Amino acid sequence: MSWLELRVPPLLQLVLLGLGMTFAALVLPRTWVLDGSPWLALLLGISGVFICLAGVYSFRRFQTTVDPRYPSRSSALVTAGIYRYSRNPMYLGMLLLLAAWAVYLERLVSFAALPVFVIYMRRFQILPEERHMAAQFGNEYLQYKNTVRQWL
Repeated sequence: MSWLELRVPPLLQLVLLGLGMTFAALVLPRTWVLDGSPWLALLLGISGVFICLAGVYSFRRFQTTVDPRYPSRSSALVTAGIYRYSRNPMYLGMLLLLAAWAVYLERLVSFAALPVFVIYMRRFQILPEERHMAAQFGNEYLQYKNTVRQWL
C-alpha cells in the first residue's frame, strides 16, 4: 500500500469524503435534529478555513511549497505562526471542515468520514511527509516533532 503515499492530494480527499457524506445524506433519513446545528456547523467551518489559511500563510511567509505531494521540495522548516501549535494545521482545518459538514447534514453516518480522514492522512500523507522532513532537516525537525503535537 505504500504506492498510495503522497499520491492523493489532501484537498481531493476532502472533496471526495464530502461528496460521500452528501450522498449518504441524500439516501439516508435524518438521524437527529440538533438545535443550533447550522450555527455549530458554521463555527466549525469558519474555524477550519481560518486554520487552513493560517497554515498556508505561514508557508508563503517562509517561501516554501504548499503542495503536500512533494515534501522534498520544502525549502524551509516552518515552526512559526500556527505551526507552534500543530505540525499539520492545514489537515486539522480540513478535519474541522468535514466535521462542520457532518454537523450540517445531521446524519450520524457522516461522522464516519472523520476517522477515515484522520487514519488515511496519518498513514499515507503525514508519516511520509515526516520521513522526508526528518531526512531533510535532521535534528531541527526531530526537536520540533518532539515539542509540537501532530494534530493539536
